[in-house]
Amino acid sequence: MISIYDFTVRNIDGQEATLRDYAGQVLLVVNVASKCGFTPQYVGLEALYRKFAPRGFAVLGFPCDQFGHQEPGDEAEIKSFCSLTYDVTFPLFAKIDVNGANAAPLYDFLKGAAPGLLGTKSIKWNFTKFLIGRQGQVLKRFAPNDKPEDLADEVAREIDA
Repeated sequence: MISIYDFTVRNIDGQEATLRDYAGQVLLVVNVASKCGFTPQYVGLEALYRKFAPRGFAVLGFPCDQFGHQEPGDEAEIKSFCSLTYDVTFPLFAKIDVNGANAAPLYDFLKGAAPGLLGTKSIKWNFTKFLIGRQGQVLKRFAPNDKPEDLADEVAREIDA
């Protein structure tokens, strides 16, 4: 059975990375953007990361420019923005597509494993979140308007499972 750990991606610095590096951790995978109404969620995502990282948790941010051109910068600009504006320390990856013919294979997997409202597979907007269990299984999909701080109890339960 395929898991999230079977995927290779590029990190924000352009280097190939395997998600197997996160094996055994609980993950929250999020498509992010710098110029979105949900961009302030970086604060909550970073807070979750800092609170739970010592217990085996990571937030993985995947910049995406498919929704209203809300992530226009290149990787260096995105990294700088996240660091300087929101003090982001969780892992960021290269900009990707989450929908369409050029969608990253990781996102095709996530969407298939946890469809959205009414069974739709497409990502509707930035800051859609996927909770991943310690064995690499997709547990749940959260909508963009689900605030990271509202996910803390669910993340904690999964970490302690």
